[in-house]
Amino acid sequence: MTLTGRGRLAGVLGWPVTQSRSPQLHGHWLRRYGLDGAYVPLAVAPEDLALAVRTLPRLGFRGFNVTVPHKEAVVDLVDRVDTAARRIGAVNTVVVDDAGLLSGRNTDGFGFIEGLRDRLPGWRPEGPAVILGAGGTARAVAAALQDAGAPVIRVVNRSPERGAALIDALGGAIEAVAWSERSTALSDAALLVNTTTLGMVGQPALELDLGELPGRAAVADVVYAPLETPLLRSARQRGLHAVDGLGMLLHQARPGFAAWFGVEPVVDAALRAAVLAA
Repeated sequence: MTLTGRGRLAGVLGWPVTQSRSPQLHGHWLRRYGLDGAYVPLAVAPEDLALAVRTLPRLGFRGFNVTVPHKEAVVDLVDRVDTAARRIGAVNTVVVDDAGLLSGRNTDGFGFIEGLRDRLPGWRPEGPAVILGAGGTARAVAAALQDAGAPVIRVVNRSPERGAALIDALGGAIEAVAWSERSTALSDAALLVNTTTLGMVGQPALELDLGELPGRAAVADVVYAPLETPLLRSARQRGLHAVDGLGMLLHQARPGFAAWFGVEPVVDAALRAAVLAA
C-alpha cells in the first residue's frame, strides 16, 4: 500500500464503526496489490449522515461502504440506486463517478451466494430454503436466493410483522412461518440460513433442532464471530454441509473494491486469516 496524497480514498460509515472488519479486509487488498490509496473507518452519527454522504466526494473519496444503522437511510441520500438495493431497501456500497454522482448498491446478496459457492463449489438451490430472521440481511439473502432459482423460501421470524414486510417487499414464492414452527419448516429444506444475531458472541444461543433437516442439506450462518457458531457445530456433528459467515463478508466487498481502486480482488486463505486476526 502506497500513500502519496494522490491516491484513491474509500471507507466505511457506521455508528459505531469500531466493530467493522472492513478496514482490515480492504487494507489487506491495498497492501497485496501495492495500490496508492487508503480505506478508513468513519464514525458518523445518524444526524450527520446526510452531510457526510455529500461531503466525502468533495474530499476525494471514490466511495464507501455503509454499515449499521445507516443502510436504509442512505437509499434516499444517493443519486442512483441499483435494482438490488431498491428491492432490498438498503445500500451497503456507494460508488462516486467522475461527475461526482453517487450510486448506491447492495452487494450483500452477491456476497452470500459467492461465499456459499466458495465453500460448496457448484452449489445451486435444489429445494426449499429456510431463512431465520427478517431484517435487512434476510432480505438480501432472500432476494439472492430468488435470483438463484430457489423454488420456495420460508421466512421464520419472531415478529410476524417483519416477516410479512419482507414478503411484501420481495413477493414471489416466499412463505412466512411462525417462530414456534421453525423446526417443522426444515423437514424438506435444502438450505437453512441464520441471519439473526442469535449465536453471536454476547448474544443468546439459537435454539433449533436440526434433526428434521435432510442429510443433503446445507446450513449457513451469517455470523462470523465466533466463526463456528453452535448452529454450525451442530450441523457438522450431523454430517451436514456447514458454511460460516466470513465468506459473505469477504465476497460482498469485492465489487466495491473493484469500483474504487480499479483492481478485481481475490478472496483466498490469506485474506481470511488477515480478517480473522483483526
